[in-house]
Amino acid sequence: MKALIASGGRGTRLRPITHTRNKHLIPIANKPILHYAIEAAADAGIREIGIVVNADSDEVPRAIGDGTRWGVKITFIPQATPGGLAQVVALAQPFVGNDRFIFYLGDNMVVGGVRRFVEEFERSGCNCFLTLAKVKDPERFGVPEIREGRIVGVEEKPDLKLEILAGIYMFKPPMLDLIPKGRYYGMDTLIKDMIARHLKIAKYPIREYWLDIGRVNDYEVAQEAYREHFAGLKKPVTP
Repeated sequence: MKALIASGGRGTRLRPITHTRNKHLIPIANKPILHYAIEAAADAGIREIGIVVNADSDEVPRAIGDGTRWGVKITFIPQATPGGLAQVVALAQPFVGNDRFIFYLGDNMVVGGVRRFVEEFERSGCNCFLTLAKVKDPERFGVPEIREGRIVGVEEKPDLKLEILAGIYMFKPPMLDLIPKGRYYGMDTLIKDMIARHLKIAKYPIREYWLDIGRVNDYEVAQEAYREHFAGLKKPVTP
């Protein structure tokens, strides 16, 4: 199994913090956010990691290196223009090949890492495995429609107090064929297309602490959350 981590984007909602630095390299407790994602993949036993980066910047590759410090091999995948999360996945098709993979947003943090998600996905036999979390502001995210324990639809950024898509996805390669080339294609659309084709989709509710660091307030919360929820779980890797 491989890991795919998204670290592109301009971080406009985190300005002024991101005026001079990629948002995935902003430190939480003196360690870049992206390190947490890489560590989570390595702790799950994954040894090949693809990181999608802005094509016009070598900031992330220079800061991260080849992965040796984590005992993994890192491949950087350039993204020229924004095109939705599903297009990020499509860009990685040469890297993913015929392997199963976990797709992880590099600005997310979750207590306990991702090993349990990977193991459950392997047991499930599903084409797609979605992690869900409860938040106070689901209008910022995609919200799945669940009937009798099954995901039957997804709505992007609704005004509902429900569990949201938590930015950690697992897939089998056939789903890559559903993604059209050359136009914007969001993750919610990909999931809807998979449902329409009766592909098997499973879910895993995250009950531990989870945080999407997308806004300045989220960054401030993350600093305090690290001390309360993450500190002591793993020693940081020395840059």
